[in-house]
Amino acid sequence: QVQLVESGGGLVQAGGSLRLSCAASGSIFRFNTMAWYRQAPGKQRELVADITVGGSTNYAEFVKGRFTISRDNAKNTVYLQLDSLKPEDTAVYYCNALSDVKNYWGQGTQVTISS
Repeated sequence: QVQLVESGGGLVQAGGSLRLSCAASGSIFRFNTMAWYRQAPGKQRELVADITVGGSTNYAEFVKGRFTISRDNAKNTVYLQLDSLKPEDTAVYYCNALSDVKNYWGQGTQVTISS
């Protein structure tokens, strides 16, 4: 059973930074892609950024230049560095892992940005 545990969310002022972590139970080499999604109240879940097993990254236009996704294979952990945060970044952020056969989700971590 795969478990993804997010941490690092919180309340910060606009312009501030946070670093989210997603710790997987077992090797993250099993997953073709790991990603961060977010869901704001009343809105659909949307892709924020993803990173392949080879280290290639992809970002949503609304976070380019502000967020950075990375992975530490030795720690089985994926990170999302959030800089220059805006109130519209307020959402629950979810970790996602995609293997050949299944899609896994974490429980989410709340990020709240005050203006």
